[in-house]
Amino acid sequence: MTGPDTAEDTEDALFVLTAVLLTPAKFPSVLGDDYPQACAALGLEPYAEGYGLVLGQDGAGARWTVVIDDVSLVAVAIASWDCGMEYDLSPDERTIVAGLPGWPLTLAVSAPGVPEPHDPPPDDMADGGNRPPLTPPDSARWGAAQRRLGADEIALQWAAWREQIDDAETFAAPGEAPHAGVRRVIEELRGYVETPPPPGRVRSTFASGEARTLRADGPGWSVIARTDDIAFVLLDDEPGEVLPIGRGPELPGLLEALDKMAVRPA
Repeated sequence: MTGPDTAEDTEDALFVLTAVLLTPAKFPSVLGDDYPQACAALGLEPYAEGYGLVLGQDGAGARWTVVIDDVSLVAVAIASWDCGMEYDLSPDERTIVAGLPGWPLTLAVSAPGVPEPHDPPPDDMADGGNRPPLTPPDSARWGAAQRRLGADEIALQWAAWREQIDDAETFAAPGEAPHAGVRRVIEELRGYVETPPPPGRVRSTFASGEARTLRADGPGWSVIARTDDIAFVLLDDEPGEVLPIGRGPELPGLLEALDKMAVRPA
């Protein structure tokens, strides 16, 4: 964004800093392994159409996450900002589903002319259902949220991560993987092909050429892969470790099957 815009909340102006989508195909991974989990973390029903999350500050500087049901509006705003264009994200009050105190993501920006970002006072949080303020995950510890954020980073910086891997040093193909955690992940991925998991557990997005980038999550693990290349595994049980899986004879077929059943952006 080039700068904050304003949107009228039900009681006060909101200085909009950014916005993200919350849909089966794209949601903040810090909130859960799948779309229903992400919605549950915010106290929302997992409607198939999804939501938009607008993050900003009120006139007193307090952090708020405003949930709206106008997904298209947020999608257009994000696309415009990504292209370096200005876009006045001003949701209609009728589209507001909830106003939640705090931010689920770390933001490096703040609204000019208002106090520094802080949690809303208790009296104001009553409007958000008296729930604790949303907070980003602690970067100093390792857990499910940090594991999913790690997978996000690999997806964004695939080429840089791939350059660090010598194919001879990857774990064996799926049928021969010697690592117990990796074997478990592969078996659960095969299970996803047989019995589709909740929406968002497996997502497919564009990659270079004709390839797709696959993202899969499960209890205690995350996988990021390209359909024409290898896969990376992150585990809750192994803090900060990134475990590569070589293609071998089985991985291409498994990735292809996962891609066919994955949720894709509209």
